[in-house]
Amino acid sequence: MQLVGLDIAWFLAEHWQKRPLLIRNPWNAWRNPLEPDELAGLSCEEGIESRLIMREGDRLTMESGPLPEARFSQLGSAPWTLLVQAVDQHVPDVAALIEPFRFIPDWRIDDVMVSYATNGGGVGPHFDQYDVFLVQGLGTRRWRVGPRCNVGTPLIPHDDLRLIADFEATGDWILEPGDILYVPPLFAHDGIAASDDCMTYSVGFRAPSRADLIDGWSAHQADALTEDDRYADPDLTRQSHPGEITASAIDRLHAMTLEALCDRAAFARWFGTHNSQPKYADVDWRPEEPIDHETMRTLLLEGAPLYRNPASRFSFIRQEPGILLFVDGHCFDCEGETAALAERLCEGSVIYLDAEAASSPEVVTLLATLVDQGSLSFYGDDED
Repeated sequence: MQLVGLDIAWFLAEHWQKRPLLIRNPWNAWRNPLEPDELAGLSCEEGIESRLIMREGDRLTMESGPLPEARFSQLGSAPWTLLVQAVDQHVPDVAALIEPFRFIPDWRIDDVMVSYATNGGGVGPHFDQYDVFLVQGLGTRRWRVGPRCNVGTPLIPHDDLRLIADFEATGDWILEPGDILYVPPLFAHDGIAASDDCMTYSVGFRAPSRADLIDGWSAHQADALTEDDRYADPDLTRQSHPGEITASAIDRLHAMTLEALCDRAAFARWFGTHNSQPKYADVDWRPEEPIDHETMRTLLLEGAPLYRNPASRFSFIRQEPGILLFVDGHCFDCEGETAALAERLCEGSVIYLDAEAASSPEVVTLLATLVDQGSLSFYGDDED
């Protein structure tokens, strides 16, 4: 699938992180990639994050999954919404929805959340900290968009949901299958199903907060420092008041702290590793047995394709003398043939190698490592 007729440069200049945009069915031929029953089945599985939101009059209640299968037969006629996170990690056709939006860098991608709602169902007026493309899959949904919010925006007291108290819409649209609504961070929005069998795909993008960056980077650097790396003042002279922390001491302490944090090359390596951590790091995708290098080389020479795990995160940073490849929280220093391979691994979901690359011991070693950690596989989703 690809977007047709959307001027990407115009969108980035005029709308990205600036203001919402309604995009009427930009696909060659829209096809809903997931059936409602399949989504319900995913919500019943352990290890898959899901929520069920019920509407009773003006009141919303939430239940967290996994949900028992019998729950769906007990819902009755009141409007309800089912939300399932990271469906792209489990359904290849949903993962394919990300591809048209890769004009946004991969390292910003979070996941594809899928919602199903009966007529009148929704999660209430709210705002998010991330960019999202809301793709209507089945049925119709009414979306109302309001002004930009902030930490001072009044919220309705609720144990589970962050609902805006005084929502006033500035835009109001009915989305039909294939339509897309782009909502930048902090903009208020409220979606209400306008039909039964209403499915929406939320392609979400993440952005690290300054607090998270400072916390993670400083903790990483602190772990590498030794106990004897301490403040020193061999040039100390007697000061006029023993209770004063002098300007010179503050200057020295401040410089000491900043020096430990200002290594840009080290920060790049840390951030790539940190940012490529899987969304659900406790899920073990490793094969039952590691692959030996001879088997790896034979399969590659036979032309067998490698498939990226949809749950894996791949990215790279150019840093002399080569490339730093980041996959699922691991950093690989790549030069020469492996540097070229690193770029190819980050291009698409299926990788084919020619005989020359497959004959390289360095290439075989890197690929075997990625297979062993569960990031790559020789088996696609339609294979045994």
